[in-house]
Amino acid sequence: MHYGGDYNPEQWNESVWQEDVRLMREAGVTMVRVGVFAWARIQPEEGVFDWDWLDRVIDLLHENGIQVSLATATATPPPWATTAYPEMLPQDENGSTLWHGSRQAYAPSSPVYRRLARDLVTALVERYAHHPAVGMWVANNEYGCHLNYDYSDNAAVAFRAWLKKKYGSLDALNEAWGTMFWSQRYTSFDEIVPMRLAPYSLNPGGLLDFKRFTSDTLLELFVMERDIIRASGATQPVTTNFMGFFPPADYWKWAPELDVICDDNYADPNDPVSFRGAAFTRDLMRSLKKDVPWVLLEQASNDVNWRPTNAPKAPGQMQALSMQAVARGAGSINFFQWRQSRRGSERFHSGMVPHAGTGTRTWREVTDLGETLKNLPDLGGTASGAKIAIAFDWEARWALDAPDHPGEIDYGALIPRWHAALHRQQLLVDFVHPAGDLSGYDLVIAPHLYLVSDESAANLTGFVREGGDLLVAAFSDVVDDADAFREGGFQVALRDVLGVAVEEFGALVPPVAAAGGTSAGDTGGTVSAVRGPGEDHADVDGPFAAVRGEFFAEQLQVLDPSVEVLARFSSGRLTGEPALTAKRTGAGRAWYLATIPDDDGMRRITQWAAAESGVSPVLDVPNEMVEVSRRGDVVTIINYGAESARLAVSGTDVATGAAVSSVDLDPYGWIMLRDAR
Repeated sequence: MHYGGDYNPEQWNESVWQEDVRLMREAGVTMVRVGVFAWARIQPEEGVFDWDWLDRVIDLLHENGIQVSLATATATPPPWATTAYPEMLPQDENGSTLWHGSRQAYAPSSPVYRRLARDLVTALVERYAHHPAVGMWVANNEYGCHLNYDYSDNAAVAFRAWLKKKYGSLDALNEAWGTMFWSQRYTSFDEIVPMRLAPYSLNPGGLLDFKRFTSDTLLELFVMERDIIRASGATQPVTTNFMGFFPPADYWKWAPELDVICDDNYADPNDPVSFRGAAFTRDLMRSLKKDVPWVLLEQASNDVNWRPTNAPKAPGQMQALSMQAVARGAGSINFFQWRQSRRGSERFHSGMVPHAGTGTRTWREVTDLGETLKNLPDLGGTASGAKIAIAFDWEARWALDAPDHPGEIDYGALIPRWHAALHRQQLLVDFVHPAGDLSGYDLVIAPHLYLVSDESAANLTGFVREGGDLLVAAFSDVVDDADAFREGGFQVALRDVLGVAVEEFGALVPPVAAAGGTSAGDTGGTVSAVRGPGEDHADVDGPFAAVRGEFFAEQLQVLDPSVEVLARFSSGRLTGEPALTAKRTGAGRAWYLATIPDDDGMRRITQWAAAESGVSPVLDVPNEMVEVSRRGDVVTIINYGAESARLAVSGTDVATGAAVSSVDLDPYGWIMLRDAR
């Protein structure tokens, strides 16, 4: 269980380094990430490298028993590079150049950037590949974080090459994109540009492919660096840091290329249920590479600097969220950053060593966490034991993010809401790609899977035939993987198992977000205010009691006589029409829900579906501010509520070995139990 954070000694006078190392040992730090933004210090000009300072830093850490997670420093080119080679700078969709002076000022497709990055990484690994202090390599930093999409001429050239490889011919591309619409037909690949600003809506097939291209291009950069590191003979794990359910990068596709998954997560102290969004991200990271402990590479020791209001964490909150990560499969807990910066954009971002020094609550909590992690026993593997999986696809998200649909729905917000509905009930859940391995799950929930490939449809169908239960929710199986309608209408790919098809989507006036916004995974109550006139919801009566449906009230055609109608709309224009159907296929069942429930409705429907599938909560803990999770044979219970919680739970305390017959947890208190019941 490694413990540490980002260490940026290049920001400090060398006289501070000895004090840093002494404090690291006091805090229980075992590994720090070094060099993430040090390109300008390592390479002050092209062809010139300054290693002396980095040698001294790494040697000093090694002498004090602290390992180094060595960053490749390619995240931000220094000003000498972009001044000498301005053609490597990115552009936005308007054609405006994004200049140096911040971070990530490079076009990912730029041959010049790639050459300079290769030179830097090659020199770095030649010097440190076999240094005994180096325990891990971290390529770049948060790929695509601030530059989600690049529209430069570099991107144009690379996008055309990507399309040629994908389609082989212009005829195939024109067919896939449907370019006869609006006279968009291309007669040369040179006519194709990135999805830049246009007078009106862009081609949806082109938008989808541009997002695929962007994710693939960023992944190419990681693979380039990883391969340079591997070619040097380095045997340490190679990784980069993810950012939760980050829109521009398809982490399902990225995960096999990384030795270990890393994530950056910053729960908002202003949000009393931000722990749900954090749990969502932890479960996602664990699911991306099952059975391999993942790394929480960044979190804040206290407040951050980039929200409208940057509240401090409550006493105990930082440790509770850290232990949540451990409970959900993390093998290393880290922070951004070690020492709080005195200058620069993030000088108000908290550090493990704050400006106010070591006589602070932040420092006490940092050292307490180090002691806690050091004393943890072996927790074994990372498996959650979940029998429920949520199937989602980044490509479906990209397609839904395009304009011109019957209604606007936010896939990136809805998937965490479905997870939160299960989380509130202590129902354990993994995430899966719809074309991934579904064996071992009793229930798979596929909400709003707008885009379904033939491979995904066959996989989900096979899951049902083999005895699994599948819950599909509204606006699913609408288009194929080219974002085009299949012949035969909607729900064609899954029609064999669903037995129904949508005739009309029945868009409802969408709910208005709560004032101030919410974080991912927020489960605040549904608000009743709506934009403009029209029906804003449709009630559904069924075996789970009445629920409120939003966004869509789909009119279903029941195509198979074996389909059973389990629930009907009880208000609105579709009163009496089917809202939830069931069909048996092979040994399993598939349910189709023709609306999107509000938060309470998601809880009721998932509770019903889990019970139908024979899945029970990990423990009977009805307090929704208390979280229960499992890692191997260890159950972790954390109280995020403002009040103490007394729970009728027994087991063996992992920390002390003592038998407990009940559990009392203060706010942000936690306990790990074996044989919990």
